[in-house]
Amino acid sequence: MHELSIAQHILEIISDQCHSSGYSRIESVHLRIGRASGIMSDALLFAFDAIKAESLAEGAVLHIEEIPVSGACNDCKGDFVVQEDYILACPHCGGGSFKMVAGREMDIIEMEVS
Repeated sequence: MHELSIAQHILEIISDQCHSSGYSRIESVHLRIGRASGIMSDALLFAFDAIKAESLAEGAVLHIEEIPVSGACNDCKGDFVVQEDYILACPHCGGGSFKMVAGREMDIIEMEVS
């Protein structure tokens, strides 16, 4: 489960940022995760809850916003958004030449601290 190592890195990043900004407690963390990132949100939530004990984020709540896969087709020039985790062809024309615009990200958006 690579979500455990991701949760460890998130905890390290937010703890370092919290400490360097002069705060001593993390209340919540907001993430934006693309559906094609390969990260399972439920597994990440479980892993984060399992490792946050005795850290600055001990009582923190992890909020995850899932970003759908979107792209721009080079064949029909159309933009698209799909609910699937991966896209193999343009849903408008069936073309295989497209640029993925969103869906692979994993960003820490904000955290609430005290």
